Amino acid sequence: MRQAFIGAILCVFGGNALACGAESDCALGDRHYRIALPEGAATAGAVVYAHGYRGSAAGVMRNGALRRAISERGLALVALKSLSDDWVIPHVLGHPEATGQEETAYVEAVIADVVRRFDIDERRLVAAGFSAGAMMVWTLACTIPERFAGFVAISGTFWQRPPETCAAPPASVVHIHGTSDPTVPIEGRPIRETWQGDVRDVIEFYARFGEFAAADERQAGDLACTQRRNPEGAILDLCLHPGGHAFRNDDLLFALNRLAAAGRF
Repeated sequence: MRQAFIGAILCVFGGNALACGAESDCALGDRHYRIALPEGAATAGAVVYAHGYRGSAAGVMRNGALRRAISERGLALVALKSLSDDWVIPHVLGHPEATGQEETAYVEAVIADVVRRFDIDERRLVAAGFSAGAMMVWTLACTIPERFAGFVAISGTFWQRPPETCAAPPASVVHIHGTSDPTVPIEGRPIRETWQGDVRDVIEFYARFGEFAAADERQAGDLACTQRRNPEGAILDLCLHPGGHAFRNDDLLFALNRLAAAGRF
């Protein structure tokens, strides 16, 4: 069913859809994304970025500093757009019936499209997101881990609780969070009929699932990290800073460096 949904999206293109990029939408049926290509790179990898609540692909592209930093690494920045104001994933507020299937199929369709249109190297893709976008990143890490070299979740985790299990193989995940975050607290919080999950519960769940070894500790600037590695070489990092609910470009760049140093990207 998911493959049929992807195919339906990819069959709707018109000829004018090719004229798209950072300043205009790349259409995928009734959905879209945006892309900023690096300067001077022939076949680039990409950071596939999921925005926060009520965000947009256009809003992500307005972060010029992030675009430059990603470009300097020879990577494209691919900005996703959620199905509604929020990512429609399991247990999300206002969508109790959500399975996440449509969002996952959309991401797979975006990957297929950027590889076809822009010659993106699908072996060098990292999924990243902030807040609600990080909740989407964790969902992708559990549903299509094989599609990405690594995952970067900043200030967001699963709604309610971790799933029963995840798809194999275990992914490399770097999770960054502020200890003073009032919007998505580390320990979670109730919101109307649902609640945000506990970050440490998620990390412990994924450590068991992926057979990650006992954690080493490392300080990197204001980030206090516990770092794990599994027998296959995947990494699982939890890095905490004393701040609140904010996206910092340097946090994403730190995570990319961690994935690169581990040979994952």
